Amino acid sequence: MPAINFFQEDVSFKLTDKLKLKKWITEAIMAEGYKLQELNYIFCSDQYLLQMNQQYLDHDTLTDIITFDNSETPGKIVGDIFISIERIWENAEKFKVSKMRELQRVVIHGALHLVGYADKKPADKKLMTEKEDFYLNKVTF
Repeated sequence: MPAINFFQEDVSFKLTDKLKLKKWITEAIMAEGYKLQELNYIFCSDQYLLQMNQQYLDHDTLTDIITFDNSETPGKIVGDIFISIERIWENAEKFKVSKMRELQRVVIHGALHLVGYADKKPADKKLMTEKEDFYLNKVTF
């Protein structure tokens, strides 16, 4: 199985169902026509992600996710995805979904960015949401 790694920075968070999550992410990436080489998910605090947002993207706002595409070969995925657990939990409450469901949405959102989906323009955001929903409907855990 390709390398999907999970790390924590500045938070106490225990991810469950890691093997099922890895399989789901890998299958989604393959279904989009890409080959997964290495993908790192780093779960962190709002403050940690805010500092990254300021340093690397020159944005001074809280966000739930930042995705870095480190791929050097077309069609092959190498990336780092930073996710704020605090944003996930707050958004789960805001959108009235379970914490795990919101986490799954953001996890697949990052992978979709790496296979080329954007979300800045309304049409792109609509397509991204449709893709998220498509893969969320395939989750069996």
